[in-house]
Amino acid sequence: MSHPGKPVTELDSVTDRFRDSLSCEAASRDANKPDFRELDLGSPVSPLRTAHHAVGAAGNGGPAASSSSSSSGSFSGRTNPVSRRSDSGHTNSNGNNNHSGELSGSSENSPTATGGGNTRILKPGQARSDSIYSGQNGGSSSSSSSAVNSPPLNVLPTGNICPSGRIVKTGMAANRSSRSDVLGSGMGNYGHGSIIRGGGKSGSSTPDSPGIPSVRSSSGIGGEGNVAKRGATQGSDPEELKRAGNEHYKRGHFAEALGLYDRAIALSPASAAYRSNRAAALTGLGRLGEAVRECEEAVRLDPNYGRAHHRLASLFLRLGQVENARKHLCYPGMHLDACEMHKLQLVEKHIAKCGDVRRIRDWESVVREVDAAIAAGADSSPQLFMCRAEALLKLHQIDDAESISIHVPKSEPLTISSSQAKFFGMLSEAYVYFVRAQIEMALGRFENAVKAAEKASQMDLRNVEVAVLVNNVRMVARARVRGNDLFKSERFTEACSAYGDGLRLDPSNSVLYCNRAACWFKLGQWERSIEDSNDALKIQPNYTKALLRRAASNSKLERWEEAVKDYEVLRKELPNNNEVAEALFHAQVALKKSRGEEVYNLKFGGEVEQVSGLEQFRAAITLPGVSVVHFEIASNSQCKQISPFVDTLCGRYPSINFLKVDIQENPTVATAENVRIVPTFKIYKNGSRVKEIVCPSRDMLEHSVRHYSF
Repeated sequence: MSHPGKPVTELDSVTDRFRDSLSCEAASRDANKPDFRELDLGSPVSPLRTAHHAVGAAGNGGPAASSSSSSSGSFSGRTNPVSRRSDSGHTNSNGNNNHSGELSGSSENSPTATGGGNTRILKPGQARSDSIYSGQNGGSSSSSSSAVNSPPLNVLPTGNICPSGRIVKTGMAANRSSRSDVLGSGMGNYGHGSIIRGGGKSGSSTPDSPGIPSVRSSSGIGGEGNVAKRGATQGSDPEELKRAGNEHYKRGHFAEALGLYDRAIALSPASAAYRSNRAAALTGLGRLGEAVRECEEAVRLDPNYGRAHHRLASLFLRLGQVENARKHLCYPGMHLDACEMHKLQLVEKHIAKCGDVRRIRDWESVVREVDAAIAAGADSSPQLFMCRAEALLKLHQIDDAESISIHVPKSEPLTISSSQAKFFGMLSEAYVYFVRAQIEMALGRFENAVKAAEKASQMDLRNVEVAVLVNNVRMVARARVRGNDLFKSERFTEACSAYGDGLRLDPSNSVLYCNRAACWFKLGQWERSIEDSNDALKIQPNYTKALLRRAASNSKLERWEEAVKDYEVLRKELPNNNEVAEALFHAQVALKKSRGEEVYNLKFGGEVEQVSGLEQFRAAITLPGVSVVHFEIASNSQCKQISPFVDTLCGRYPSINFLKVDIQENPTVATAENVRIVPTFKIYKNGSRVKEIVCPSRDMLEHSVRHYSF
């Protein structure tokens, strides 16, 4: 630095040294260099910014110019091409129309970035973008941090910094502001000694005096806080909003990115790039239908926008709409992505095979082909998932079919192109309702089935398969209603005929089989009731009403072993049903009698039985089923507390025998069972002890009783 007492003209020698250093650097650079230099006013104490990456010569593919930094008073000899921003896209060498701010090389689901050949104007006080710029011939560069406003071209800084903090300027251009520059005090984002133009505060920006933008962190992005700050402070600049949205997208913050893209679109609704970026964020959130609409709007705004076509093709492929995907993937003038084309062909092959095996009703092969199509890339197609549900329904896996139909990817309101897509010869959206109607029918929800079938018919009036389904569903629903009315009127023979009419139209309807089984039972034709119950259970194995019909019919035919098996299954399915519990108890007693075994107690439910001797105790625990014995002492406080709860359990589980033994009054029983601590509970099943609990809590006791009641 110069001393205050020396004249300003002595800086000529300093200037000469600057020029010498520049000439040394220039000698080592490539001949292809930009037409001008951008000077970096370095702070005498601490530099305002870090060195930027070199910028390649756009269009020539020449090597980038290197940057240099020097000590106090030096400046960078880096070169930089003229930057400008254009709202319209530019066509690159591949014929793809790229838009300002798109990230080159990003995937189809990433936000749009600056395309090749596009540049932008830096507003006063605005931070340079971190976006990557690509030249038409492949040259690229990136900047790592914010830059200060550069001085006029080809002017070297001269002048001394005085102790007062004023800068004495002798060689600056006339078009510079007349306002004085001062030496910063180290506040804000600037270190002590930073030059602040116009005497303003660091980083301040007003309409009258644009301030120096904040220096970001060395990472080049500045962390999430700076991204959010940038989006908030640049609310009037759609490009800044979009860049902030891109940073959020890269971090996986799709909702935040979507909000920023929405704000950018509100400021510039005619930008195809903003629409495409919004589609990327929606895709990340799983809202594919909305993403399709945004991409189609981007293509409408710019029919030659290659990135939007590519993204739209990818979305259609995920939705299983092969023809729509091909239309955008093979759009004239757009570079064909070989990988995406291979995925499209693979999905198309499996969907075609799926249609072939469906026509011959090979439902196991349908499941395999659907799974292969989903794995190949059509992972969000409602039609493929519903096709799998239809195949499982035909394979009599009704519960699985219903589960798939409930969790199928949501079918959002479709665009015109999506609504016209075909699936197995019918409109794709109609096929979803076509399958749903069949599932509702199988589950006995006939009214819902009629509504779903009619909805499919409204969507595709000309499809024969849909028309046949609508007619069948209506007729089966009428047959079921007529049969129910006849059953209520105790006209069981006519009711059997009505249910039979429905089964001729829908031979896989478990509900109609079960209803007819009830009619046969009322008519005393228990064999036929068992046959219809078996048919219903083949279609729907866990159908509790069909199990109940079959168990009751087997009891009437004194087939106690089969009856006990069905009642035990029903007891697990309906643990709180006393009628099932009582039926199981009587079937177990009858089975023991049929085998010649002695049965001492035919009581079902009631009060807790008081045991008065060893013989009574042994007879009680050998009863069929489960017995719970409470060993107590009448004067014990813990026994007094839990005894009322045992009475409650006795009423709650009537199929279980509850006993109580006072060990002071019956020491022989206590000795035989080795009971020394009260309260103690022992659980016996068919005479064998299966569990012993000492001083249990109420929850533990009931859990054990419930477990062994099955």
